[in-house]
Amino acid sequence: MILMYIFETYLDIRQHRALKLPTLPKPLLGVISDEKFKRSRDYSLDKSYFHFVHEAVTILMDTTILYYKVLPWFWKKSGEVVTNVGLNAENEIIHTLAFLAGAMVWSQITDLPFSLYSTFVIEARHGFNKQTIWLFIRDMVKGILLSMILGPPIVAAIIYIVQIGGPYLAIYLWGFMFVLALLMMTIYPIIIAPLFNTFTPLPEGVLREEIEKLAASLKFPLKKLFVVDGSTRSSHSNAYMYGFFKNKRIVLYDTLIQQCSNEDEIVSVIAHELGHWKLNHTVYSFVAVQLLMFLQFGGYTLVRNSKDLFESFGFEDQPIIIGLIIFQHTIIPLQHLLSFCLNLVSRAFEFQADAFAKNLGYAPQLRVALVKLQEENLSAMNTDPWYSAYHYSHPPLVERLQALEDPDSKKED
Repeated sequence: MILMYIFETYLDIRQHRALKLPTLPKPLLGVISDEKFKRSRDYSLDKSYFHFVHEAVTILMDTTILYYKVLPWFWKKSGEVVTNVGLNAENEIIHTLAFLAGAMVWSQITDLPFSLYSTFVIEARHGFNKQTIWLFIRDMVKGILLSMILGPPIVAAIIYIVQIGGPYLAIYLWGFMFVLALLMMTIYPIIIAPLFNTFTPLPEGVLREEIEKLAASLKFPLKKLFVVDGSTRSSHSNAYMYGFFKNKRIVLYDTLIQQCSNEDEIVSVIAHELGHWKLNHTVYSFVAVQLLMFLQFGGYTLVRNSKDLFESFGFEDQPIIIGLIIFQHTIIPLQHLLSFCLNLVSRAFEFQADAFAKNLGYAPQLRVALVKLQEENLSAMNTDPWYSAYHYSHPPLVERLQALEDPDSKKED
């Protein structure tokens, strides 16, 4: 953990130096206004300073928790609480839920100052935050209630599967998480997301007609087209699609519509998103995540009964949830390496989706839209190549514009 922190802090320092550069990258000179560049630079530096503090506090807390064996102490105390309220602490599911409830309270307390500062100081200072403190609290309470509703049955199922899994445990765990992922992908946009935002059908007009025309030309089974009130919380913009098989939906943030000056720019962004669908990027990414999850569960089955592993973290017994937590800690370097590889693939997918939109004739509009989104979101204009290679799932704006302008760029069928 400490070695990873040192390595990633080195990358953060490189990025911070890049952010402090007083001039735009040459390809963006004359493309991005000086006023937007200054605002972007100030915003990025504010976030960078905040990130240094947040990461330092996080590694300090995590190291302290491990070094002073807080986890076994907290596990023991949660069992005592269960007993004191008249429940059976020998029931691992009940004991685990009490432990996780306490961990959630701790997480909320330690994360709250950072979340408040990020939202009401940094985001507000640069004109992005639109939330009131009451809306912030309401969202936080809703998130806690959702965790209380969805968490216990999921945790209970995982513990039960591990208890009965036997030699096929990895397959059973993966199967459960696979079904759960499909379920969450189904219910999240229909049930959970509307708890936090309002989704309204995109009004009739040129924009709706153009998007429906584009979807039909690509045989995209567009079922519904929504606008979400992202502006109630932030002025950042986005667009996404979801749904299975013949039941696809596209969602536009109202901020995206406000920031683009004409319909063609918005349609070019949708063309890029449809490129991901047409080129099966979503399917490939989902399959890759499922494969990695299966391998992760396979690794867990190899160490879940390791008495030495539990004892080295201060545990006398071998709780299932603790085994999962310990295993996650031990494979942190591998997880970061896999994340780096997935980012490489993701950036390649972004170039392919841009090329797809370009082949549909949207290159000029997409260039304008990308510049506007970069400006309006005050995204970093100068990026360190090592930092972006390690962290970014999307290529920097300079690289995307160069690819769109290259007449010899590879065409996607």
